[in-house]
Parts: sequence; structure tokens; C-alpha cells
Amino acid sequence: MRKIRDIMTSDVETCTLLDNVFEVAVKMKEWNVGSIPIVDKDKLVGMITDRDIVIRGIAEKHPPSSKVETVMSDHLVTATPDMSTKDATRLMAEQQIRRLPVVEDDKLVGIVALGDFAVNEMTDEQAQHALSEISEPGNHMQ
Repeated sequence: MRKIRDIMTSDVETCTLLDNVFEVAVKMKEWNVGSIPIVDKDKLVGMITDRDIVIRGIAEKHPPSSKVETVMSDHLVTATPDMSTKDATRLMAEQQIRRLPVVEDDKLVGIVALGDFAVNEMTDEQAQHALSEISEPGNHMQ
């Protein structure tokens, strides 16, 4: 069975607690990504998605200069590099998330997105199940 380490992206662009929301948004644009992990040294402490910026930032009238803690999610769902891809897709479906940070010894070592499973020979059935569970109407997404 394949492991997360086999398909994860290990070159992950991050921001720190010293960055503000504007800087995170600029990094999202530069890297063409929809989420940025927030680290303190190498330890994962949060995630910010483009949706977080809209819902917790703009809609709540926080200025772009706001600290990342203002909009980041700190309820983190993570994987380990040795987690099976099957367990990871199940976790993503249960938690309604499309991106899963990969952590080893409290340090961010990678990230895996739903699309990574599809391009890495996940069975159509596994990918379809995970996507259908994550995309159900009325469910919250991270």
C-alpha cells in the first residue's frame, strides 16, 4: 500500500506568525496555491486558506495588515509521512478537507492535496469517494 511520503509535496511554501494576512495573500498569488501553512520555526501552528481570508478577514472587516492568527485555522488535521493513502483519503473525507499537512516530530514536512491522489494512481473509486464526501452540499470545508 502506498504511503503519503510517496505522493506528498515536500517543497511547501509557508508563512510565519510574524507575517500578516496581506503577505499570505501575496504568497498565495505568487505560488498559485489556495492555502499556506503557518509555522513557528518548523512547527506547524496553523493553516490559512483563501476562504479563511474572505470569511474571517474581509467579511469581518479585518484590514490586510492583520496578524495571521486573526484568520488562520488552528484546529489542524494532519497526516504522517507513513500514513497510508487510503487512511489519508478517509481522514480528508471525514474532516471535509482538500489539503492535508504532513507532520513528523511536530515539524511540517510536506502537504498532500486531493488532486495528488488522482495523479498518483489512486483508484478512481478512492478518489471519487473522497471527493464526493468532501463536496457534499451544506458541509463545512477548511
